Amino acid sequence: MTISTGLQFAPIDELYLDPMNPRLGRSNIGREITQEKVLESMRTWTLEELALSYLENGGFWTHEALLVVEEEELDGSPRLVVVEGNRRLAALKYLHAAYEGRPVSKKWETMSESAEPLPTLFTRVPYILVDSRKDVQAFLGFRHVTGIKQWGADEKAGFIAKLIDEQGLTYEQVMRKIGSKTPTVRKHYIAYRLLLQIEDSVESFDPELADGRFAVLYMSVQTEGVRQYLQIDIMADLQTAKRPVPDDHLENLARFARWLFGTKDMHPLVTDTRQVSGFGKILESEEAVQYLKRTTNPNFEVAFRIAGGDESEIVRYIEEAADNIEMALSRAHLYKGSSELKNAVRRLGADALQLLKVFPEIRQDLVAEEV
Repeated sequence: MTISTGLQFAPIDELYLDPMNPRLGRSNIGREITQEKVLESMRTWTLEELALSYLENGGFWTHEALLVVEEEELDGSPRLVVVEGNRRLAALKYLHAAYEGRPVSKKWETMSESAEPLPTLFTRVPYILVDSRKDVQAFLGFRHVTGIKQWGADEKAGFIAKLIDEQGLTYEQVMRKIGSKTPTVRKHYIAYRLLLQIEDSVESFDPELADGRFAVLYMSVQTEGVRQYLQIDIMADLQTAKRPVPDDHLENLARFARWLFGTKDMHPLVTDTRQVSGFGKILESEEAVQYLKRTTNPNFEVAFRIAGGDESEIVRYIEEAADNIEMALSRAHLYKGSSELKNAVRRLGADALQLLKVFPEIRQDLVAEEV
């Protein structure tokens, strides 16, 4: 049995947070990362709510026992590392520090003064021992990639890449392990490898610029414009996907990284996920790309207009107005004496005449039809 069926207990000081936890972010993980740094990285994970529940509900929930592997430290000594339940353990560690007179904030101090902890809260933390990380990966994949406690796009992609690059799994094998779909697995992997290629190929690229923005990169790879500009094959096999951008398009990759993530001297062109489809449209336009290339601090809206991206939006405005007018026409005659309706019609008529001046041939056709 690779996962123990027996519940075990350990004091808080014998349980280690996982320095390889993908939720920490790629720049914050590694076996050499100290426990202090891991804990500090988790400080913003709304741990106070968990800690408060420990105090209000009589301790750490046994049915939420930590999943733990025994691994060697860098000096060779064994330690119990939590591979599932790091947020729960971090909340417990911050609460423990507060009770020892080392609160990290006033909120933790107040919490520690509000109630006495269960005597065994910090000395008998429930855990289940797992033989290896590999034994629990199927559970982690389902729970956090496709399940009820989903990770962000970067965390999912990092987990998928680990299964492929370190364990040699195929897209299909990963799909079966985590309960996802093969196209989704492939897209996450290609986006993750694209980020690694940027870090490896783009001179002076600062990885911190990509922190918290992987979702923008992931969504951009799904647009036709980005795939064409970088020559990315979204159906690539694993070998090709390891370096998704061919060598003859590395200059484009450098520009793409600058526009998507910015630099220390320039804000990113794409500021949130709502602009991703527009970014793809921009990269489809040679004229818009030339504007981006020659401008020190290009503007998204300007590039979008150059690419003709606002055409569909204007069409939508006109079509929605036409739909509303058609609905109004069916009953407008019932309120011919309404001064409020007359004012609205006058405004509509003035706007319509202005619009027809932009399209004189349509106005001519409409006049001819009336005659």
